[in-house]
Amino acid sequence: MSVTLAGTITPADGLTLTRVGYGAMQLAGPHVFGPPRDRARAVAVLRAVVDAGITHIDTADFYGPVVVNEIIREALHPYPEDLHLVTKVGARRGQDGSWIMSRHPEDLKAQVYDNLRSLGVETLDVVNLRLGDQDTPNREPVAEQFGALAELRERGLIRHLGLSAASAGQLDEARSIAPVVTVQNLYNLAVRRDEALLERCAAENIAFVPYFPLGGFTPLQSETLEKVAARLEASPQQVALAWLLHRSPAIALIPGTSSPGHLRENIAAAALALPDDALAELDTIGAR
Repeated sequence: MSVTLAGTITPADGLTLTRVGYGAMQLAGPHVFGPPRDRARAVAVLRAVVDAGITHIDTADFYGPVVVNEIIREALHPYPEDLHLVTKVGARRGQDGSWIMSRHPEDLKAQVYDNLRSLGVETLDVVNLRLGDQDTPNREPVAEQFGALAELRERGLIRHLGLSAASAGQLDEARSIAPVVTVQNLYNLAVRRDEALLERCAAENIAFVPYFPLGGFTPLQSETLEKVAARLEASPQQVALAWLLHRSPAIALIPGTSSPGHLRENIAAAALALPDDALAELDTIGAR
């Protein structure tokens, strides 16, 4: 695995991602549903992402739904050759905004086609199979579902495959069917249940992409984090992101924002050096 702290990570031939990427979920309306309050600003943020040299944008057709992919297409199509759009399948949205897990093999294929249409591409760079969420992890067999996506990969509609909210056993099962280049699981300063899986990904050349790297809908709050940030003259969010980059060379980040200012802060986190004493203090947060 080729990687630098503030540079890139290469988990597979033909796939090189900047370690600081961008998560597009917040470009939708409240609760990731409906259109954004300011579509022009959403477009501007995406263009600023590319202008900053970021080559890794995480999205899903069920963000909005469809809304976020359409904004990405409006802002960036035709896409730069080095830009990788990473999407995910395994859920749909109800008319009331509810999240509906939908992993029947035929519907997973339909979701792939939905993403192809809304993003305006003939091939998706990476498709992650979403298997659960942070509160209700799913540990069921995945061969049938992952096999459906592997079939589309063989047909040239998908270049690379990944997993989201996955267990070690599900990773084993998926890798017996097709290569896995990314694992996208809940992981941050305060929530570190997947330490062993992170170490495995680093050893097996798989990019580990923490979702909710800043806590998500429940932002990280820690007196220790705030003290370290004040001493380093950085924001707590920047320190939390920098800690993740220091934690493992396998980690690639996808912090999300709809604010140009927050985007600049997130990008700057890659250049933030964390002294040994700061790392030791931060390591006391959460449980390993």
